[in-house]
Amino acid sequence: MTTCRRAARSLAECLRINHHSKTYSIPIRAFASSACSNEVAQAATETVTPTFDPNTVTSIKGERTLMKTGVLPVGSRRRRAAVKTSDNIPFELLPYQCFQEARKVLMEDRQEKLELIKKERLRISNLLAADYSNKPNGEQLKHARLAGMRQHLEYLKIQADINDPLIKKRFEDGESDMTKPIYRYLADRKWRAHQHKLIVQRIDQLGIVPDLLPQFEPTAEVRMAFGKRVVHPGEFIDSRVSEMMPRLNVQVFDKGERLITVIVFDSDVPDLNNDGFTSRIHYMASNIPMSPTDTSLPFSHASKEDQLVHSWIPPFAQKGSPYHRYSVWVLQQESGKLNVEELRQLKREGGNLRWIQPKFKLDPIGVHVFRSIWDEGTAGVMERAGVDGADVEFKRKKIEALKPKQKARGWEARHAGPKYASLRKGRDAHLKRVVKKHTRGRKGGH
Repeated sequence: MTTCRRAARSLAECLRINHHSKTYSIPIRAFASSACSNEVAQAATETVTPTFDPNTVTSIKGERTLMKTGVLPVGSRRRRAAVKTSDNIPFELLPYQCFQEARKVLMEDRQEKLELIKKERLRISNLLAADYSNKPNGEQLKHARLAGMRQHLEYLKIQADINDPLIKKRFEDGESDMTKPIYRYLADRKWRAHQHKLIVQRIDQLGIVPDLLPQFEPTAEVRMAFGKRVVHPGEFIDSRVSEMMPRLNVQVFDKGERLITVIVFDSDVPDLNNDGFTSRIHYMASNIPMSPTDTSLPFSHASKEDQLVHSWIPPFAQKGSPYHRYSVWVLQQESGKLNVEELRQLKREGGNLRWIQPKFKLDPIGVHVFRSIWDEGTAGVMERAGVDGADVEFKRKKIEALKPKQKARGWEARHAGPKYASLRKGRDAHLKRVVKKHTRGRKGGH
């Protein structure tokens, strides 16, 4: 009992109000007879929106907020967390002796590669000044040697920077300069590690090759989106989403600007006359400039005077027909600018890439694939696009057996007359009850 009193006494001393302690003044708003001004009310209702740094943001909410404003976070989340918690020391000045010694070795190796580049450029300039007119097939031999030497020069440029940690850091942070060979090489290697294999698998699984071309090997990355809806290779796209014109992002990995042609094919158009399928051109545009740094290709930006051949028809699949395969082909123009008026003579229905390619000297470099099937919005899409056939439904024909129908035998033959109709009806009902009971027993047993 004494112990409890001591504990209660100490607790009471802690709770006792000390009138001699320091008092804190709390600001009190006085009552006013007039309403507050608009500036005060607006300041009270305004909420402070947090700002996020793309170099240090680590939360998912912050990343989404940045992406909504059009700014992408730099590098991986792990890298941004490391930058956020570090002392913000430049990468090339990290205080690690092993790292700095390794950089010295790499710089010496780079200087050797730069000397080889100078020698190779001198050899190329001497070859350009040389006269090969007296030799048999001199011009062809000269061009062949120049092509080989220039290819070796590009290889030396890549080898000079392939081991530089600063180059790899900028590439991983999305700060690549695609005018330089090393960044194009790294981007090509990254694409071939996964996305190249994926698109090759899709065009093989869906039969795009050899339906449209006998063989094809992609050399450029093609990405596609309908607005904010990114399309993955071979994906089913709702007809209301694909009604709008898409946007392509074509990344080539060799230097220089070139002209390309874009064609969108539907490979599964029903052909009722021949009881099969044919193809249709849904979009075609030519003479579009493209380079490693200029990659965006919105379909809506094609000029009607010298680029647009066939305007965009939204993808659609009529009711009852199997899914339609839509392939977006990017073809490089080998003969320079094409005559758009001549291309407009191509018919949409029955358009075939097998004879379009050699006729106009087009070299396919990239492809993208998506699929479409009848859905609840297809009829509206076809009506808005002015396409007939929304009320048509395809049905499979029942193939009659070539073997003649056998005559009834046994019990059926003996009771085939009209006077046994009630007997046959009762027999059929009995068989149905037996089958139903048997199936119900099987379900209960499982």
